[in-house]
This record gives sequence, C-alpha cells and structure tokens, in this order.
Amino acid sequence: MKGRGASNNPAGRFERLAFIPDDGQAVQGRPATEFLRDCSRSALSFNQSPDVGFDASLNPYRGCEHGCVYCYARPSHEYLGLSAGLDFETRILVKEDAPELLRQRLSSPSWKPQVIALSGVTDPYQPVERHLQITRRCLRVLADFRNPASVITKNHLVTRDLDLFQELARFEAVSVNLSITTLDNQLQRRLEPRASSPAARLQAVETLSRAGIPVRVMVAPVIPSLNDHEIPGILQAAAGAGARQAGYMLLRLPHGVKQLMSDWLEEHYPMRRSRVLGRVREVREGRLNDPQFFTRMSGTGSYAEQIQQLFQVARRKSGLDGDPPALSTQFFHRPGQSDQLPLF
Repeated sequence: MKGRGASNNPAGRFERLAFIPDDGQAVQGRPATEFLRDCSRSALSFNQSPDVGFDASLNPYRGCEHGCVYCYARPSHEYLGLSAGLDFETRILVKEDAPELLRQRLSSPSWKPQVIALSGVTDPYQPVERHLQITRRCLRVLADFRNPASVITKNHLVTRDLDLFQELARFEAVSVNLSITTLDNQLQRRLEPRASSPAARLQAVETLSRAGIPVRVMVAPVIPSLNDHEIPGILQAAAGAGARQAGYMLLRLPHGVKQLMSDWLEEHYPMRRSRVLGRVREVREGRLNDPQFFTRMSGTGSYAEQIQQLFQVARRKSGLDGDPPALSTQFFHRPGQSDQLPLF
C-alpha cells in the first residue's frame, strides 16, 4: 500500500472479536490519516527500565504517521482498542494540551529537574507537527525553564526548532539524536514510507552540528541480513556530517509486529524473508522477540556479537566513540522566580 508501512489491520491482542473480509483480501484503498484528541491529564510518562537512558519522557502524539513497519511502539495502540497495523499510522492521537500540562508540572515545587526525552515512543516530528507545532511549544516551555531535553527523531523537520535548541544549548541542556536506518533510498521508502530520506537526515545532522548542537546518530534498528552491512557506511556519513557520537539497536519484534514484519518481508523481499527471520531468532534465543532488560537492545549469541564488534570498529574509525553529552540541570529555574537565594 503506497505511503504505508503496514498493509492490513490485524486485531489487537486484547480484542475478543476480529473483522475478516469475505474475500480474504487486505484493506482496500488508501486510508486517510485521522487525528483524534488525546485528553491525557499529564504530559509526562515515567519508566523504570534500567537499560533506557532517561526516566521521564514526553510524547505529543500516540501513533505515528511515519509508518515504519518495524516500530516497537505499534503494540501500544492496542491499549486503545486499535490495531498495531494501519491504525497505528492512520489514527493518531494528539495531545493538544501537552505544552500547558508540561508548564504546570515544571512549575510545581515537587518537580525535581531531570532530562525529559522527546519522545521515547513515537516520533515528535512526524508530518502533522509541521502544522500543529505541539513539539515546538513543548520545547519553548523547556527552554523557559532551562530543563534539559533529549530529542530523537528521523525527520528533517527537527531543524525548524534550531533557535530553541541553541537557547537550551547555552545551558548544556539539549542533545539531538537522528535515527538513520539505511542509506539506500529504496529500502528506506519501503521501511519508513513517510519519514525523511537518508540524505535529508544527514543534512539535519549537519545543520544542527554547525549550530553547536550535540548530535548523536542512532543506527536503529539493525535488521540482520537486510541493513547490518550498512553500519560502517552510515557511521562514516554521519561523522562527515558532524555527528559527535553514535549508537545502535537491534531489531525488536514484540507482539503483533512479528506478523507485520513477516508480511512486509514477504511482500518486498520474499527471497530474504526466511533468512532475516532466522537471524532474528538466532539473536533472540530462538524467538522473534526477547523482552529481557540489557539484552533486548543488542541481542545475544555469536551473530549479535559480530554486529556489536562491527559497530564498535566502525564507530572508532569514524571518531564517533565518545560518550553522549551529560546534560545539566544546574541552570533550571522557574520563570518569574529570582535565580538568587533569598537573604532570609
């Protein structure tokens, strides 16, 4: 289905009923994207995952129009009674009140300054952000409070907010992560149909870097037997564009993403399907997903070790093996409140 990562709408794992068309065919036509109001009462989410580099995150959108078929966040739509398939990329929940809710939270005396990740689940710069500007308004709040933020995206639109990033950078309070999955335009369009092209993402790295913003490139996900051989080329290109660090994550296929990825391979790369899924099982202890902390990002076994070694060598050769910037909370302040301690 042109412009979409998934080609069908499988029932969620919490649903007791499923709709199966009489003709047995996939969803017909090209479904338009719907934007629905999310009435969440809090802007922030918190996690206790020991292998994630942040505790607090802000997701302006639930669902993502980028349509990346491999996205580990797809099953989150099933908690809404929606599908991890086409629903995830065509029925987007929008947190219109996120900037105001964020300002309320940071204004509270109970808030202890810490890094807030944008987004951690779905992309904060998916296409509709160009018009709604919810992410930009949240960044405005973070800049007002000088609260550190770490952004991860695969969209060139991130360069729009260069002014706010520079404002935060004055206080060592921002880093931007660009996810680059492949340099192959055809593969990228199939994997991530509505995300920015590889060239546009590298251009974003260069623009941000020249402006003094710390930029890290994520080779994510590494898909065995599909894009793993591109690791050295991606890192070399990222270093040339001005990136400072690099990381990677191995493909994860939780819940319904397993079948979506299998169907996608059958449609686009049928001759590689068995090999790709076989390699995934090899690094996931015989399964297509390993949810265990500390191994879910990198896998286990000899093939996972080969990928890790390839990445480490390529990162060192590209000069991207430094540590991510340590973001500071020491400059946090509440607007209207004096930065000086009271005398009495």
